[in-house]
Amino acid sequence: MPSTSPLTHRTAGRAAATAATASSPAAPAPTAGHVPPRGRASAAGAASASAPLGDLARPDGSPVRVLVVDDETPLADLLSMALRYEGWQVRTEADGASALRAAREARPDAVVLDVMLPDMDGLEVLARLRRETPDVPVLFLTAKDAVEDRIAGLTAGGDDYVTKPFSLEEVVARLRGLLRRSGAAAVRNESLLVVGDLVLNEDSHEVSRGGDNIHLTATEFELLRYLMRNPRRVLSKAQILDRVWSYDFGGQANVVELYISYLRRKIDAGRSPMIHTRRGAGYLIKPGEPA
Repeated sequence: MPSTSPLTHRTAGRAAATAATASSPAAPAPTAGHVPPRGRASAAGAASASAPLGDLARPDGSPVRVLVVDDETPLADLLSMALRYEGWQVRTEADGASALRAAREARPDAVVLDVMLPDMDGLEVLARLRRETPDVPVLFLTAKDAVEDRIAGLTAGGDDYVTKPFSLEEVVARLRGLLRRSGAAAVRNESLLVVGDLVLNEDSHEVSRGGDNIHLTATEFELLRYLMRNPRRVLSKAQILDRVWSYDFGGQANVVELYISYLRRKIDAGRSPMIHTRRGAGYLIKPGEPA
């Protein structure tokens, strides 16, 4: 899945306004803070979405992955925007077949699924999804407010639902609850950085991998902390010099290579490598491959 960055309120508002215009130029103004049914997205709803808390992450420290399935493009875009603003990675699909394919490829931590899709209904998508990924939390979106429809969705294996119109804040809050309860994501300990089986405590300056303590010098610790704060992201030598050493070494960028080699000896020795070189680009850290 492509990486995403947090969105500003201004950007969210512009995109939401565009979505509203594309859907129905003559439509009456939607209720503030809500996304009306059939795609009339609300700029006020996007602008009022809460700021990213950044306190949920996958067990390896990487961003939460969410699959959004809705054939109303303006609504799907607005939902994606709100979830990306949380710092999560989002993939959108417009029909059931594409959604099932995306679930196999991306292995999302949660799915937002519209009940009404062009090729099959959401209940059928859920049934097929459950055969392959039985534990992924699913939040239904539905324009149907009848009790029997809600019961049908929950009985089929859905974990929660919201009815249109809904607030973006409610969708985010319900997803956060589902992610916590399922164990797919956990609240970050502010002092701990975790990537795979590598753990760094920013308060005590202790580092361990697979439960084994690792002794690092002060500079090695700062370099590892910078890498672990940006898991799976390639960091250039210039970025590392600026962040770890706080100034330009005047062309002596080989100091980065030297300290990367020190870290590899301590972090990767005898284990699946976590620190990787991208030739001509920089370095990144990611979980080691299972033994």
